[in-house]
Amino acid sequence: MEFPQDFTARERALLGARFDELYAYATPQPARGVTVNALRCTPEWFAQHADFDAQPSKFCPTAFTTAADFRPGRHAWHHAGVLYAQEPSASAPAALLDVQPGMRVADLCAAPGGKTSQLAEALQGLLLANEFVAARAEILRQNLERMGVTNAVITNEDTARLAAAMPGQFDRVLVDAPCSGEGMFRKEAVAAAQHNNALVAHCAELGAEILENAAALLAPGGVLVYSTCTFAPAEDEGQIAAFLAKHPAFTLCDLSDCGFGRPGEANRAPDYPDFRAGYTRRIWPADG
Repeated sequence: MEFPQDFTARERALLGARFDELYAYATPQPARGVTVNALRCTPEWFAQHADFDAQPSKFCPTAFTTAADFRPGRHAWHHAGVLYAQEPSASAPAALLDVQPGMRVADLCAAPGGKTSQLAEALQGLLLANEFVAARAEILRQNLERMGVTNAVITNEDTARLAAAMPGQFDRVLVDAPCSGEGMFRKEAVAAAQHNNALVAHCAELGAEILENAAALLAPGGVLVYSTCTFAPAEDEGQIAAFLAKHPAFTLCDLSDCGFGRPGEANRAPDYPDFRAGYTRRIWPADG
């Protein structure tokens, strides 16, 4: 496909000859997948009883890839809450949070609810599911209801107000940040049409604000996972490097052995020479 000019210029400057390799899509069509709702069944049961092609995904133990023409929303298991339609890589952030029963967990950018339902399945405690956009919060409610989630409190709030009300109260916090959507170019034409450098800068600023509030919500010893569906340095390595420089009490977890993607790249955070970019993970189009 043809990428936006400003995007291509930036990425070619960073990647050089690697641009064509990394931005060559691994599949002819956008990858499709489903995540199994462990509140309804186990992945093993799902694999044995599915009446459609579903292959285990490398991104999450409860995730499966499906055929490009499969429409999960039309399947009875969708309506029964057995599965959630989710691109394979989108299942990774919730799994990396390593939620354990009894924890208190906050998902700060929760709609439409795929990652939220994953967190709820692993949890026997309080799940705060927040969505700032009211219409999307309603979609979140509908999806969590369909999935049988009973331990979630849905809020429609600015994350700063949540941080002021509940400082240090959560063992795990997920920030699947609103972003410039460069990973959606092929799937959604509007993502490429609306892309520009000003949008990237705005999203980076918004992500930094949410990260600050997420840090305030996190309990000592807790874990914060930050993810995007974009490739922009200001929203990815640069964002994390700046956050860590501002918050020396935080340490960067090493995701080298997570089983997917490739290491983050240091030249995307050139102002932070001590940042261990290789501890983070990038999922390129070439990685499926």
